[in-house]
Amino acid sequence: MAGFSEISPTALMRLIGTPDAPTILDVCIDADFADDPRLIPTARRWPHPEIGGFDGAGPVVVVCQKGLKLSHGAAAFLRAKGIAAEALEGGIYAWRDAGLPLIPAAAIPAPLWVTRHRPKIDRIACPWLIRRFVDPSAQFMFVPPSEVPAVAEKFGATPFDVEGVAFSHVGERCSFDTMLDAFKLDTEPLQTMATVIRAADTNRHDLAPEAAGLLALSVGLSRQYKDDSAQLEAGMALYDALYRWARDGQGEGHLSSVGA
Repeated sequence: MAGFSEISPTALMRLIGTPDAPTILDVCIDADFADDPRLIPTARRWPHPEIGGFDGAGPVVVVCQKGLKLSHGAAAFLRAKGIAAEALEGGIYAWRDAGLPLIPAAAIPAPLWVTRHRPKIDRIACPWLIRRFVDPSAQFMFVPPSEVPAVAEKFGATPFDVEGVAFSHVGERCSFDTMLDAFKLDTEPLQTMATVIRAADTNRHDLAPEAAGLLALSVGLSRQYKDDSAQLEAGMALYDALYRWARDGQGEGHLSSVGA
């Protein structure tokens, strides 16, 4: 059981992927990080001597290698500033030993992304995945298909869901699948979501009965919003709900739900 001012790896994993996820600061020293250059999903590196420069809002979870002096000291410093902060119990070692996902730091691009305009499924699902599991600060640009390569080059953005780039369809698998592979996010709820997204995005509704519903809602969103960025913000809630279904609710039907 996690102690005072600590959060357990399993409890933190339950928060990651939801709108209520905390900010995660990795304060491992450079030598420790070099031994295993991977990050807990959404974590960002923050040198512990510079913790006083953090001016974000809480809640915050601070992570170090073993969950001892660095994370507890940094969390205490933040609490003294009035920021709700906890240390990760057992640190990166406990997270790793629990078999929870770690993202290779080298696989995480800069926070600016670009893709084709008028998104429906994959081009909303992928930004959701990036913001909820990789980089909460990520920004997305939607441009005409012919302009994606040039915009990516001129603005230093990472292109996705277009032909000939790293983050795109591979065979029958969607860009969402490709991102799960690249970021090593091999969790059962995300793989369940991937099947539904792939089925809806490729008209293979035989793969998952939920695909028809996802397609209908996605088409509805695309008709409801003329601005792609506004559509993305609305779509975040759709994929938040799909994730909670995949994580907690697959066995629940309408008649078995509370209050039905």
